[in-house]
Amino acid sequence: MMDFIHTLGVLTIQHLQNNYREYNSFLSFMSTVGDPRNVFSVYFPLWFHLSHNVGTKMIWVAVVGDWTNLILKWILSGQRPYWWVHETHLFQNSSKPHLDQFHITCETGPGSPSGHAMGSSCVWYVIVTSALNFARSSCVSSVRSFQSFHLLRSILWTAFWVIQINVCISRVFIATHFPHQVLLGLVIGMLVAEAFDHIPCIYNASLKLYLQVNVFLLSFAVCFYLLLKVLDFDPLWSVTKAKTWCANPDWIHLDTTPFAGLWRNLGALFGLGLAVNSEIFIQSCKGKNGCKTIFKLMCMTANLTFLQLYDLIEMPNHSEALFYILSFCKSASVLFGVVAVIPYCVHLLIREDERKLRL
Repeated sequence: MMDFIHTLGVLTIQHLQNNYREYNSFLSFMSTVGDPRNVFSVYFPLWFHLSHNVGTKMIWVAVVGDWTNLILKWILSGQRPYWWVHETHLFQNSSKPHLDQFHITCETGPGSPSGHAMGSSCVWYVIVTSALNFARSSCVSSVRSFQSFHLLRSILWTAFWVIQINVCISRVFIATHFPHQVLLGLVIGMLVAEAFDHIPCIYNASLKLYLQVNVFLLSFAVCFYLLLKVLDFDPLWSVTKAKTWCANPDWIHLDTTPFAGLWRNLGALFGLGLAVNSEIFIQSCKGKNGCKTIFKLMCMTANLTFLQLYDLIEMPNHSEALFYILSFCKSASVLFGVVAVIPYCVHLLIREDERKLRL
């Protein structure tokens, strides 16, 4: 059954690559849009200062969703097209399908479910539902407002599906996923996001809770990894296949390995918990300046500038252990900076300007 699904998937990839090659740049861009790392560098810095609850929910959904993706990848052990075509015995050497590879093709983790499709769907689901909830609460009880809300809902959900479909197509086009893997990721991502609609405790969580969740996520993943090893199954089997069949060794990156995402996400959750429970966050974002539009705009602008500069820092990749530790520290410092440090600096700047005006 899986051979049939994989063969059908390869034919789909060939069709896309042969007939839509002129859209290569656009599809590569859409694959970047679906990258789970964009949550920390783009979506969260913008949304957190528009609504603390939406930003907080976004991080929880992204972290737990990516952790769920990791566990499911180990359980399902899905193949990836760019190595499956070389290892399957369904084709003779002369009839073996050719799949083009790109610089973003060589993901090293198992293929199912798609992390990009899952991460994109869960984050955009949060964005759309939060925007609609805000619009619903702002509407007055009138026929005109009711019609406007339904028009907005149609536009937002249409945009949601256009983005998700293009992200899914892009992941299939570059031969890093089979179609069924992106569809599975899309559905599970939405389910994870929907589940957090029923967990209100995350909005006022203490640092202790953040630490407890971090310890649970890490310990469960490590214990599950060790269990698989005891059962004589190598959870990192896919890394070897990626290194064997990737067309260009330079396209193999440590940050696509299963544990790299785990440490990056744990760092982000820890950084958020540390920030929202800090005194400087309370003074700035929870103080009188926190409600001002100018404060929010300055914070968003400063955050995006800070993150662009921060991304220029390249971490050493000669040691996996060091890379994971630095990934944790980098993610934690990014979240702490975005939520607490930069807003506090903006708060001091506004307060100083107000003091000078009074003089």
